[in-house]
Amino acid sequence: MLYADVIVNIVHEKLDKSFQYKVPERLQGTLRLGSCVMIPFGTGNRLIKGYCVGLGDKCKIDPSKIKEIAEIVQNDAGDEGRSVALAAWIKENYGSTMIQALKTVLPMRKSVKKLERRTIVRKATKEELISMLGESQRKHQVAKARLLEALLEEETIPYEWVTSKLGVSAQAIGSLERLGALRIDSTTAFRDPVKVRAEGEEKKILSADQDKIIHDVLEDFDGGIHKTYLIHGITGSGKTEVYVRLVEGMVKRGRQVIMLIPEIALTYQTLLRFYRRFGNRVSVMNSTLSAGEKYDQCERAKAGEIDVIIGPRSALFTPFPNLGLIIMDEEHEASYKSEGTPKYHARETAEKLAELSGASLVLGSATPSVEAYYRALQGEYGLFRLKDRLTGGALPDVGIVDLREELRAGNRSIFSRKLQELLADRLSKGEQAMLFLNRRGYAGFVSCRSCGLVIKCPHCDVSLSEHGGNKLICHYCGYGIPKPAVCPSCGSKYVLGFKAGTEQIEEKLKELFPGVRTLRMDRDTTGTKDSYETILSAFANQEADVLIGTQMIVKGHDFPNVTLVGVLAADLSLGISDYRSGERTFQLLTQAVGRAGRGDKPGVAVIQTYQPDHYAVLAAAAQDYESFYQEEILYRELGGYPPVHHLLAVQTFSPDERAGERLASYMAGKVREYAKVHKIQMLGPSAATIGRINDVYRFVLYFKAEDYRKLVEIKDQLENYLSEERIAQENVQFDFDPMNFL
Repeated sequence: MLYADVIVNIVHEKLDKSFQYKVPERLQGTLRLGSCVMIPFGTGNRLIKGYCVGLGDKCKIDPSKIKEIAEIVQNDAGDEGRSVALAAWIKENYGSTMIQALKTVLPMRKSVKKLERRTIVRKATKEELISMLGESQRKHQVAKARLLEALLEEETIPYEWVTSKLGVSAQAIGSLERLGALRIDSTTAFRDPVKVRAEGEEKKILSADQDKIIHDVLEDFDGGIHKTYLIHGITGSGKTEVYVRLVEGMVKRGRQVIMLIPEIALTYQTLLRFYRRFGNRVSVMNSTLSAGEKYDQCERAKAGEIDVIIGPRSALFTPFPNLGLIIMDEEHEASYKSEGTPKYHARETAEKLAELSGASLVLGSATPSVEAYYRALQGEYGLFRLKDRLTGGALPDVGIVDLREELRAGNRSIFSRKLQELLADRLSKGEQAMLFLNRRGYAGFVSCRSCGLVIKCPHCDVSLSEHGGNKLICHYCGYGIPKPAVCPSCGSKYVLGFKAGTEQIEEKLKELFPGVRTLRMDRDTTGTKDSYETILSAFANQEADVLIGTQMIVKGHDFPNVTLVGVLAADLSLGISDYRSGERTFQLLTQAVGRAGRGDKPGVAVIQTYQPDHYAVLAAAAQDYESFYQEEILYRELGGYPPVHHLLAVQTFSPDERAGERLASYMAGKVREYAKVHKIQMLGPSAATIGRINDVYRFVLYFKAEDYRKLVEIKDQLENYLSEERIAQENVQFDFDPMNFL
């Protein structure tokens, strides 16, 4: 017998409530996860619609009481059906429960109080109000008098303005309402998180290459061809203008658009461009919004009140009823991969959503991911190139500084001599600079120079990092202690940090250039709502000379007065034991260099590195993606890494080290023969690189295969084994083509 778990109410907070039904023989083999079904429900057995979210051979209730599924609804094309189909695809291709996948895809529908807008309206005649005013003044009812005076001047006044600006209490307003002086009108409204109010902008003149992209994509769409396109455009080549024109074309066709950006930090500048063109038909969706704001944006999208939603990965699931286009800017960014279960990648998920919606997908990047470029060269994606810089100015001159030579010359500063000279020159001219470091905090680790003790987190297998205020903090679990004055082991006073962080760079810069105005942008300074916009708009308004930050400052920002970019530790990311380290370094350096000289003034970039001959550094300095790709893809082919082969990481987490190790070994034993027969390489199981975080032990098992489906089959087998085992404390996660090794 086959049984199906069916959800009858696809509402986020009701997803855990499912009902079990028997699958009749005629539907076995046809019914799938996500299928829309008609089921007899309740005492009257009325037929209602539901969705299959689980299949199995075990009956959870009295078999005599179980009902049968009546039929499968074919071609369920509604919004619900599309969301459930997408969730089923995510569950199948990335590994999770169906409930977890549905909770990822469906918008939040928690009980959110509706936004109420109240207006105070004059009800009495002016003569009656004057009489009431006189009475209030005689009784020294000052607040009532203020409101009555205001009502004599204006027929309608916003309620919030009366309580905040006039200082009139709700009781006083209610008293005047009972006297017949006024009435309170109330309407519900959607929350609008957009704070931008920008003037319109003139349309830019398009280059021939830009025009061709817009023409080809829209012509394909009109011809019923909905495919994926990759725009490889150098920094400043006008990709955003292409996006704006494509959105304009889709809106004219009555379709809606999702604009994905990799970081919340990019929201403000992207929103500004789109708001100038589309006004309040544009909105945002990201984690800084309140529950009420998120709910209202989903309702506005369903009601057709907005045409464009802008946001990071989660914005992909905005419930547009008439989606025509998905744009994924900076598609190479690792933030497009979810680190929580299900570990979906927004690029492939967007492809599936576009397929289900009859929409087109446009990917854009100055440094495309090796996966996307590989697929474009294979003919799976349409490929467009933008090779000319249109934002004003040419690509910056790039200099590579060998930090080993700096040390030999006696320069122990964070800043090379060349960078110091250029900073002094830019500051004297009133131009701006950006300093990029892919680190956070004061130091990478703190140790005793006498005995060598590294101060570690007691809950994780990592060192503590030094932050301002003499604090040592774990970047994994948040554990923190004051920095010890003496070594806990030998009592030495030489307890010091290594590797500069953004705070230290800021301090050293101010020592070198007294009076320099700085802004710092990293995780520590962007923890509050609107902090990104505050920092970026302050720098855009030239309220600071130098912007210092981690990788969030180098992605997509356009500051015309920035003529110098300094990359202070170019090769830190090359030291990571990850097959993507070369690609990430090239992308970061290329993006960083591209921030300079975007206006009328020429730009210069300085890359400081200990590995000046590394192919990723040389290619980034030359802004030469093709040479980087040719070397990188050869390395991927030889190593059997994505996109040539595929990887599956099976990750085990347990508070008990031995139990976690046993489970990882058990899973390896279960699929070892299958992997051998199908020539799938298995690595491990072994402890993760960081074997313990927050007192949870981590183990990993890797599989390599050319055929992605073979890895999905291994995932399916392991899911079946795990469903039969009683796992008390362990948690197992599947990560396909992981962006980060465990």
